[in-house]
Amino acid sequence: MTEGDALGIVQQAIWLTIILAGPVIASAMIIGVGVAFFQALTQVQEMTLTFVPKIIAGFLIILMTGSYSGSLLKVFTEQLYIRIATGFR
Repeated sequence: MTEGDALGIVQQAIWLTIILAGPVIASAMIIGVGVAFFQALTQVQEMTLTFVPKIIAGFLIILMTGSYSGSLLKVFTEQLYIRIATGFR
């Protein structure tokens, strides 16, 4: 295993993490801005109002993208196991 192999695996893992976490983080950001705007308009400063919608939206996004995320993770793992079995050639 050379440095190039290790860097390639790390780069793939980082991109996979970004792809898998991206929808959840994006939805949490959008919900957070919406709740902050609502709180600024109504002057309601309830702390749980910021967390509960983000958690619910994150859970729904995970439910909607779970099969796609699982298949990407499965492909990455299979490719990694194949590289290990062949000795990184």
